[in-house]
Amino acid sequence: MERFVVTFARGFGSGGKEIASMVAKDLGVHCYENRILTLASQMSGLDKRLFQEVNERMRDYGGISSFLRGLPRTRTYLARNERFKSDDELFEFQRKIILGLADQESCVIVGKCADYVLRDRENVVSVYIEAPRSFCVKRTMEHMGVTEEVAHATIERTDKYRADYYAYYTNGNYWTNPVNYDMTLNSERMGIAGCVRLIEDYLVIKGFVDHGEIMRSE
Repeated sequence: MERFVVTFARGFGSGGKEIASMVAKDLGVHCYENRILTLASQMSGLDKRLFQEVNERMRDYGGISSFLRGLPRTRTYLARNERFKSDDELFEFQRKIILGLADQESCVIVGKCADYVLRDRENVVSVYIEAPRSFCVKRTMEHMGVTEEVAHATIERTDKYRADYYAYYTNGNYWTNPVNYDMTLNSERMGIAGCVRLIEDYLVIKGFVDHGEIMRSE
């Protein structure tokens, strides 16, 4: 199997993270999201000497991918309640981690402008998941246990943060631009499982996987 990367961007509450995790599970590859930010945050706060030590530890541990898998995986429903503030150094560490992952293994990467960072690589499939607000509100209420009013506000703030983040680090591109992605899917119309199947079928069409390599859970 040729090495490949599937990147996901998603509207809050659309089910994009769930879809990404299901695709990774079916394909037998790792799904990376907030562990990338965790490692980048740790590395950006180090002085040069300590940074070198972390680099050595990653090499001893088997590279960035193995080191990341040793970090705890966040399972909570994350939202952004703050305004976007640029941190160029932190993003540079994230970029290096994403490039390192793409060099080492087939994987799924959620968010972090991964589609932009890997835009020049032919073995990357980029996906954007979105859905109508009513669908996202219902999912947010169910997953976070919040009121409809809070769900609306959470979606609005988080999507604004993601849009500002993407625009800043992609030199003015906009996050929902379909030209950025191989596929833009409506998770309400397709259904969560339908999105997963369509993405996996596209990977077969691209020649990255064979049908027999997909271990669908349904």
